[in-house]
Amino acid sequence: MNIRTRLTLLFIGIVFLILSVSFIAIYLLSSDYRQEDFYLRLTSKATNVAKLLIEVDEVDATLLSKIEQNNPTSLPQERITILNYRNEILYSSDSAKEIAIASNLLDRIRLEGDVRFRQGDFEVLGILYTDRFDRFVVIAGAKDIIGLRKLKNLQAILLISFFGSMGLVSLSAWLYAGKALAPISKVISEVDTITATSLNVRVAEGNQQDEIGRLSLTFNRMLDRLENAFSIQRNFIANASHELRTPLTAITGKIEVTLLQPRTKERYEEVLQDLSIQVRNINQLSNRLLLLAQASDDGAMRRFGPIRVDEVLWQAKEDELQIAPHYIIDIDLDRGLDDELLTIRGDEQLMKAAFVNLIDNACKYSDSHSVIIHVYAADNNLVLEFIDKGVGISSEEIGTIFEPFFRGKNTLKKTGHGIGLSLINRIIKIHKGRIEVRSKLNQGTVFTVHLPLFA
Repeated sequence: MNIRTRLTLLFIGIVFLILSVSFIAIYLLSSDYRQEDFYLRLTSKATNVAKLLIEVDEVDATLLSKIEQNNPTSLPQERITILNYRNEILYSSDSAKEIAIASNLLDRIRLEGDVRFRQGDFEVLGILYTDRFDRFVVIAGAKDIIGLRKLKNLQAILLISFFGSMGLVSLSAWLYAGKALAPISKVISEVDTITATSLNVRVAEGNQQDEIGRLSLTFNRMLDRLENAFSIQRNFIANASHELRTPLTAITGKIEVTLLQPRTKERYEEVLQDLSIQVRNINQLSNRLLLLAQASDDGAMRRFGPIRVDEVLWQAKEDELQIAPHYIIDIDLDRGLDDELLTIRGDEQLMKAAFVNLIDNACKYSDSHSVIIHVYAADNNLVLEFIDKGVGISSEEIGTIFEPFFRGKNTLKKTGHGIGLSLINRIIKIHKGRIEVRSKLNQGTVFTVHLPLFA
């Protein structure tokens, strides 16, 4: 069942309930009013007849009967009976005995003073009438033909109005639901045209204020992220393929050339050592590509926990010195730092990879092969500055150094793949931090990492 049908049925159900309760209440209240009004008239008539018979000496039962026969105020099929304290009938217009009078009814009337009940089509009233000397029971009954006819007419009007209103409501609800959902249908049709090859298409955002506008705006933002992700993926695959193909081609060529003719043992050893270096480079590239993929995975955040940055930094220094013992790595911790200020929420493996790459880049591209790491707290962040006196980065290239596989012109003589800074940037971002760069050619570079403290 689509939303339009559900909305229509829901609206019809609500109106059905409201109209049902309203019309039933109108009918019941009108019925109660008719009955109360009829009993008031019946009480008035019964009292007047009893007063004529009992208090007016000149009026007896015969005369009263003649008076009532032509009385224009008589109720339809009116029947009145008056009895004394010995239950003897003093007057009765009910010659056919259509209203049964039992002794227990008379006792109840004398006890309660006012008894109302229905007997067949007659609505009957029993009252106790008293004068100075005696007490009389007056039983009056009649048929409220006019009142019941009006009530039946009201019932017909209410039923016609109910079903007519429900028909109009159903049609209105269907049209209104269609009009209300028209913007959503438009969004659906626009979204349906967007494919992997047309991620640049955007949905109309309307006024951007109502729910549909905000939905379109949110969807367009998602398309922006998807388009960016697809673009990064295509570039990543192309660059990764190129970076892997180059050493593999070199390895294949060297093997083929070596196999063209017999070589000396020394030559074979030289070729194998060269191939070993190439394979290590491929292995290093594969590891960095894997880390880059992990840093792009949303699942990395699910592995986050409290980590001590200083401990991770010392581990990164030890790992780097095992590979390059000639590197000079100086870690300077601010004296005001304590355990709380040195703790962040993150992934230890990824953070160590970022630190290793920052240390490696700083030492690799400086003649002294040294780096100073200054650690301090500022603005609820832990700040790490990686300072080197290396070749520096030109102002034209500084805006693109975090792109995958990008390498500066002054670093081409050094071995590398252009993945390190992209990996660092991704790792810092998923840790809700930021990285800044200050650099001058041939004077050095400062990478400043801001990491939010553990809350």
